[in-house]
Amino acid sequence: MIAYHFPPLAGSSGIQRTLRFAQQLPELGWQPLVLSANPRAYPSTSDDLLAEIPPDLVVRRAFALDTARQLSVFGHYPGFLARPDRWVSWRRDAVRQGLQMIERYRPDVIWSTFPIATAHLIGAELQRKSGLPWVADFRDPMAQEGYPKDPKIWASYRHVEQLVFDQAHHCTFTTPGAVEYYRQRFPHRASHISLLENGYDEPSFLAAEKDRHALQGELGSSSPKVLLHSGIVYPSERDPSCLFAALANVAREGRLSPSDLRLRFRGSAHDELVRQMATVAGVGEFVELLPPLPYQAALAEMMSVDGLFILQASNCNDQIPAKIYEYFRAGRPVFGLTDPRGDTAATLRAAGLQEIVALDSIDAIASALPRWLDQLRTGTASLPEAAKVRAASRHMRSKSLAALLEQACQGNN
Repeated sequence: MIAYHFPPLAGSSGIQRTLRFAQQLPELGWQPLVLSANPRAYPSTSDDLLAEIPPDLVVRRAFALDTARQLSVFGHYPGFLARPDRWVSWRRDAVRQGLQMIERYRPDVIWSTFPIATAHLIGAELQRKSGLPWVADFRDPMAQEGYPKDPKIWASYRHVEQLVFDQAHHCTFTTPGAVEYYRQRFPHRASHISLLENGYDEPSFLAAEKDRHALQGELGSSSPKVLLHSGIVYPSERDPSCLFAALANVAREGRLSPSDLRLRFRGSAHDELVRQMATVAGVGEFVELLPPLPYQAALAEMMSVDGLFILQASNCNDQIPAKIYEYFRAGRPVFGLTDPRGDTAATLRAAGLQEIVALDSIDAIASALPRWLDQLRTGTASLPEAAKVRAASRHMRSKSLAALLEQACQGNN
């Protein structure tokens, strides 16, 4: 399992995918071996998930540097040191250590996972040198129209994609839109492309339950209602400016005040930008920006607040925030600020959550938000459907991955 996102990396929900697969695959007949990056390459680290790495799991951490932080001079560095990504230095030692692991442990299959494209470069080289079957987990699309904006990085992404589809036995994506996009681009490999969604970890939620009641006691039932956005706010893909403008309009009309509503941004990674947006819109009193929490505490907070909200722009219609499945398991009402035509909206509707408003429509948000808050107060806001929640567990996703690994091995015989 070749994965940059692995504990002790902090601040990314992407860690959960590899960690939970590594925990759960043994009971499904597979013994994982993890090849990750040295923690020095991580922008930030946290020990909160280290204890959840199975004690018998083999984990190798190859030499890697973050080009932008560790190889720049006065903020500048040669572009080739950051293509296809800032961790391309990981490749050389990871291939070396990966070959050693293959020689020692004789694995049956290689699995690599995006969004760090270098992981797929490592997977491709190990596959070529070993002849082992290879399952490439893209999660989200790579080279798209207009993304990445840098034409050289875009070309590098396109090269990685071609390499993967030339060599990998199977490719997985986390959304139906991404699956369809790549089946159209690589029609000759369509039968080797499938959906492997993100999910939530049930044991982590059970462990978080003990903290939930204390947090709910702190919030109480009085105003203001607290709506939580948990995780990174990307300036383009999760831009809250129209939400703030709509809130300002509603406040000017006297329909909402800071005593009625608090928008909580937890671990936004762009606090100053979000604060500036809120201030310019005149809604600073409605907004609170709080630092990241350890994973279990973050889940407890999701379960304790009055409601949750998703931000997802139309340029991400083929993507679904990983946190959405944790939102489902948290069992709270969800306000979806996203393109009604996108995969995020479809996933919300499939779970029985109908409050979906375009992220870039100030008028629609201004109309829908007060109505939905009234539903929160009266207890009539929609909740995620239990059957859909159970189907979204990480354990179910691990079963799907185990089946794919088996198919890859059979196809290599």
